[in-house]
Amino acid sequence: MTLDILAMAPLYQAPAINRIGPKTDPSKRPADPLKPLVLSRTKLTTIEAKRIMSILDEAIYKVELVTLLSYVASNREDMEGMLGEDVMRAVREHQDLCQVLLENVRCLKEKERQLQEQKEAEEEGWLRDRLLSIELQKSSLSPLTQQIKDSTKNVLRLLLSNPQAARLLQMQTQGRSTEAQNFIDSLIELRGFLFEKLLTSPMEARDKAQFLQDISRQNSNNQQIIDTLEKELAERMKNRNAEVEKENFVIQELKNHLHQVLKFSENSLVRTKQEAEKQQKADFRASQARVAKIQQEILQLQSQFYNLVMENREAEQALRKEELEDLDAVHREEKISLEELRRRHKVLVGEFAQIREEREINSKKRMEAEQEMVRMVRAATLIQALWKGYLVRSLLRSKKKRGKGKAKDKEKGKQKGKEKGKGKK
Repeated sequence: MTLDILAMAPLYQAPAINRIGPKTDPSKRPADPLKPLVLSRTKLTTIEAKRIMSILDEAIYKVELVTLLSYVASNREDMEGMLGEDVMRAVREHQDLCQVLLENVRCLKEKERQLQEQKEAEEEGWLRDRLLSIELQKSSLSPLTQQIKDSTKNVLRLLLSNPQAARLLQMQTQGRSTEAQNFIDSLIELRGFLFEKLLTSPMEARDKAQFLQDISRQNSNNQQIIDTLEKELAERMKNRNAEVEKENFVIQELKNHLHQVLKFSENSLVRTKQEAEKQQKADFRASQARVAKIQQEILQLQSQFYNLVMENREAEQALRKEELEDLDAVHREEKISLEELRRRHKVLVGEFAQIREEREINSKKRMEAEQEMVRMVRAATLIQALWKGYLVRSLLRSKKKRGKGKAKDKEKGKQKGKEKGKGKK
């Protein structure tokens, strides 16, 4: 049935980039906190249930392939190397049949539209002929539809006989339309529901129904409580609205009073401003008179200041002249002292250079003596080491000579013992 429905659909559909999700497995779902609704089993146990799921999985797999035929037909060059020549030939035949079906359907719709537009204006005989033509064209669609179904089955047969090509085609999910993807998602969701139904035992079904009844009863009680609370809330909201209206009335009265106060304050402000402007004008005239008087006093003080400055300048010049003569005398005395200090400095510089040269000579001699002492210490250390080595070697030679002498005495004793034994025999 699924393949028949898909075979009737148009071959060319707008591509939509939708990837098909994996088949949902209830055994991998997170645990439901509602214990009565949790299934006790996670795998199918009966052969009938497994066969049902296998048939549904096979149908979903075929639907995934069939919904990609439009993408294959629109991308022949890219898909020919992947699917093979036989599959592409079958897809082309299927494409041609779908094009013929679409064209016939389009013509049929156009005739029906024209018939609706000209139904009242034309004669009855013409309308009867046109209706007969439309019915004949509709009857011709049935064999064409059957051919498309057979063509779809043929393409599926070729794809299923070539698993690699089918797998490559199944990976081209970007070519599937949105409607086809939604249909596949619905089939996958149906599979999940069916899988859960097959896992549910009769006892679990009764427990689930009882649990749902309890939930429904509890929901009814909760709804009654909610209705009561809503009534109380409506009553309280009504009282609150009455209080709000009272408060709004009081606020309006306060606003009116405030408006009157603001109006009175504005009038008072205008009067105060007028009085301030009058006072400002009077103060301005008085200040102008005071400014003129002060300017006259400033001119008199400036004249007095100029006279005092000239007198002070003359006195300062006289004082500076006396101070300059004193400084000139002091300068001459300090110049003589400077010449004496320079002469003494030259003498001290010569003496310092001689002392520094003597210090350098003494330093060189001291360094040479230290280096000589270091060489003598190294030589004494080397002589001591050589002497100690010589003593050790002499001691070792004397020990070796003693050992050899003892070994010779032992051999002589043994030979004498042997000779004594032979004489006794």
